[in-house]
Amino acid sequence: MGLFQLILAAIIQGITEFLPISSSGHLILLPSLTGLDDQGLAIDVAVHVGTLGAVVLYFWSDVKQAVSGLPRALTGRVDKPQAQLAMGLIISTIPTVVVGAILFKTGLIEAFRSMAVIGWTMLIFGLFLYWVDQKGPQTKEASEWGLRDALIMGLWQVLALIPGTSRSGITITGARQLGYTREDGARIAMLMSIPTILASGVLLSVDVIREADAQLARDGAIAAFFAFISALLALALMMRLLRSVSFTPYVIYRVILGAILLVIAYS
Repeated sequence: MGLFQLILAAIIQGITEFLPISSSGHLILLPSLTGLDDQGLAIDVAVHVGTLGAVVLYFWSDVKQAVSGLPRALTGRVDKPQAQLAMGLIISTIPTVVVGAILFKTGLIEAFRSMAVIGWTMLIFGLFLYWVDQKGPQTKEASEWGLRDALIMGLWQVLALIPGTSRSGITITGARQLGYTREDGARIAMLMSIPTILASGVLLSVDVIREADAQLARDGAIAAFFAFISALLALALMMRLLRSVSFTPYVIYRVILGAILLVIAYS
């Protein structure tokens, strides 16, 4: 893979991972729309590592709380905020890990990798985010996130296994439907991405390790770095904008892109 494509794939992943516009959909479309070679599994893993580093750094104080509460959560003692946060992240991750592993091992995941599917999911879930965001109340804060809400948002997150849905977009939709404020809903959704990205990275890296060499390691390091920088900037910008702006700009982008993809797919 050329350096330009490597950096381009990393930046696209970084920018789209945490914005509600679907990173997987954009990475699948990159070779389809540009004629470039598919970036491959190893680069997918590398850019996920980069975005994981970005979200951990940005939400470091929350991550520290979850890590400190993990021992109590694993022993069933959810009696402190730290343990409740850790348990919530565990519960919200399990549905996606189970369903994702089944789809990955059976090869069914490949059935969703089409322009038509991405076009429809971009359009439908974008409009759904708009409807929920406009109609949903903004009464709950992140500190109120309990195990029931964690499970509900975890089930929403399963839909993100379909390219074009957007993991952040669908979990934010779930948070807004439950009544969380835009900023706190996004914060919970970003924290949920940490174990999910980690789990998917571990699953995908099993095959990558067998084929690793010096060249692949170098390309992976470059991709991870640019994904980290672009993800950190995109995440910081989105969280800042949510204090005064709704999700409508992202919805408009999704609707336009979805419509274009559907025209291409069915023409």
